[in-house]
Amino acid sequence: MSSAALALVDSLGLGPRRLLADRVIVEFAAADDVRSGMERAVATLRRGGGADRVEWWAPAEDGSSFRLLAAAGWRRGRRRAVPAGPAGALVVSGDGYGPEFVPALTQLARVLRRRFADEQLAEAAVRLARRSEALEDFAALVAHELKTPLHAALLQDDPSVGVEQALDLVDSLLEAARSESCGEASAPAAECLDEALRDLGPIDVEVIADLPARFSLPPPALRLILRNLVANAVAADARQIHVAAVAGVLVVDDNGVGLAEPSRYASGNRVGLALCRRVAARFGGSLELAQRTAGGTRATLAIGAPTR
Repeated sequence: MSSAALALVDSLGLGPRRLLADRVIVEFAAADDVRSGMERAVATLRRGGGADRVEWWAPAEDGSSFRLLAAAGWRRGRRRAVPAGPAGALVVSGDGYGPEFVPALTQLARVLRRRFADEQLAEAAVRLARRSEALEDFAALVAHELKTPLHAALLQDDPSVGVEQALDLVDSLLEAARSESCGEASAPAAECLDEALRDLGPIDVEVIADLPARFSLPPPALRLILRNLVANAVAADARQIHVAAVAGVLVVDDNGVGLAEPSRYASGNRVGLALCRRVAARFGGSLELAQRTAGGTRATLAIGAPTR
């Protein structure tokens, strides 16, 4: 830039400090998301300000640590951190940066904090909308399935049978809701199976378990799925149930009548399976039932990465 141009810039209050800050913010704002914007911004800030290295450290999803998401340059000399609120912090290495660097760094931290919060709110709104749609769909499913036991209760001499089925559905709904809010990422598998069996009460079935210490589902979700799968096996006249889990896959085998006789599955069990499939999908998994060659049914629960 010529001396005349520099004089004009200075007269307008657009000296090096302002120019560097503007260039950094323009690079940041031009990107589609926060991370790519920060990659461009820290590179511009390091080149224009003379720092050895500029880093952006953001909080991990669980909030227990920080992770490096954007960096430019080589780490040398003294390090200093500039807080960026919920977005983490900007960390600078070296002592050779000029006076125009600090205002630009401070401005970037301020803009990062604001845009990070906006992005978090947008993501939360999307998750809320998805959850609302899922709740509406499931409410329609439950309303339909509740009609069967409640109508039966009105027609039977002992209406408590239909009412108990309806209450079982309500309990399953509450269990599913608890799995959504549970902070634990894994469950004590054997303990969850014991609790599921206690919930079912006395059953004339031999249950053989070969389970790991932990399984990658929140405890309420694992209890719900195990309880429903065992209940289905009991409804299908199974005399033996084998529950095993290896590498994130839970398998429940029974020697009942199998899928060839769907009438053996009560309405409450059908809606219970639908609920279990939704819970599994919520945590990145799937639940499938298949006829066993030797007779009976095999239920396979595979767990992947959770969805938000």
